[in-house]
Amino acid sequence: MKKSHVSLIALMVVFLLSIELQAQKPIVVRFSETDEVLTNPGIGFTTFQRFNGDKTNEGVGWTEGKPIDYQKFDGNLVTSDHPMSSIAYFRVYWRFLEPEMGKYNWAMIDYALKIAHERKQTLLLRIAPYGSGKKLNDDTDVPGWYRTMVGDKNEYMTEGEGWRVDAEDPRYALYFGKLIAELGKRYDGHPDFESVDLSIVGFWGEGRGSEILTPKTRESLVKAYTDNFKKTPLIMLLTDEVTNKFGLSQANVGWRVDCIGDLGFWAQDKSKPGWTHMYDYYPQGIINFGMKDAWKKAPISLEVCGTIKSWKGEVGSCQYCQGYTMADVNYIIDETLKWHISSFNAKSSGVPDEWRPLIDRWLKKMGYRFVLRSFTYPEFAAAGEKVSFKSWWDNKGVAPIYKKYLLAVRLKNDKRSEVIITDADINSWFPGDNLYDDAVFIPRDMPAGVYQMQIGIVDPQSQEPKVNLAIQGKNPEGWYPMGNIEIR
Repeated sequence: MKKSHVSLIALMVVFLLSIELQAQKPIVVRFSETDEVLTNPGIGFTTFQRFNGDKTNEGVGWTEGKPIDYQKFDGNLVTSDHPMSSIAYFRVYWRFLEPEMGKYNWAMIDYALKIAHERKQTLLLRIAPYGSGKKLNDDTDVPGWYRTMVGDKNEYMTEGEGWRVDAEDPRYALYFGKLIAELGKRYDGHPDFESVDLSIVGFWGEGRGSEILTPKTRESLVKAYTDNFKKTPLIMLLTDEVTNKFGLSQANVGWRVDCIGDLGFWAQDKSKPGWTHMYDYYPQGIINFGMKDAWKKAPISLEVCGTIKSWKGEVGSCQYCQGYTMADVNYIIDETLKWHISSFNAKSSGVPDEWRPLIDRWLKKMGYRFVLRSFTYPEFAAAGEKVSFKSWWDNKGVAPIYKKYLLAVRLKNDKRSEVIITDADINSWFPGDNLYDDAVFIPRDMPAGVYQMQIGIVDPQSQEPKVNLAIQGKNPEGWYPMGNIEIR
């Protein structure tokens, strides 16, 4: 056969194949939504000074600021009276992380990261400069070497603004700021770090007195974080207009507050009669401090006032006990959803059984919740060619996903498994409908055959699924099968 005839036949085959590809009918897959509570990265309840599988606090109290007292682990990640969690929140005082000037106890952080990873969690961290103890050099004070350096004046013992030491002493920003800078240099971008609280002054690092800082001190302390954490998200306390707006000018920072649920804990206080966080501070501060739209670029992480057990506790039996009704709890939940909450620190307090349906409703809206409504793709394709598809996603949560995960399709049969990464920017999938139409190329060496087409949101390093979708049909490997495609 002449060479020209062979070429002509080859061209005819290619032509006929292209005609066939153009004539094929698209496969449209629709999915059944699930109503189950999903445990997903970066959202939901956090554990506090504890990890998945640990026992919750007894009574209405909690611990913070000190190194974790690790419980014996029996291999079971489930805690009966607390939701499964993807985040372990660790809050520790400066004195424990820098016991000697310039010598940092990274082993403490490394171990917490290790345990969090083993318990299928990531670590959210706050380094608090000090707690509210009234004695010098107690275990809530600044480091002993720093106390010796600055002297024995304890601002808490005078009027002050809740400072254990003078934040305007230039040594404070120098040494505390250096610790934060070194923390960022060592851990920024660590895959097991969820986020870092931008803590600068005040008891427990909650920012009391930040509004009276001089610009030089404020900017030095804030930039210790924003200059050194470029990959790991930062979250600021909702403190004051100047500090919050300066933080936003330096980075995409989220925000947090620490008294969710205060509907009247201090309403009888003579200095602020009737004042509450939920009615008189948070709704106004979110707007006035410039944080209303921060959720679009960084996470919102909120914290219980007291504990959930104290919400239900008998009125007057403790400082935070209020005897809340289900209507009260639903109001609190709905306010946080309006503020685009992604995670909630309940201080490792158990959830009352009768409130569990309310908490489950909350968890189904908190953060992101992706429902894949439909996926359209061709019934066959050729190796080395691209496959076009259309997809319709519904984010039924109140926030986007902030982690840099990837949307991928997998082609799999008994002989070959191929993960193909798409260009989807899933961080832009805000609440509501999202369309993503694109095409991916089939590898040239893909053997002919029938493959199951699967979809998943995967880790960029392992290319393994990391996000549970709110649809039925997940296989044991975490992928969602959509149907077959023939590679010719």
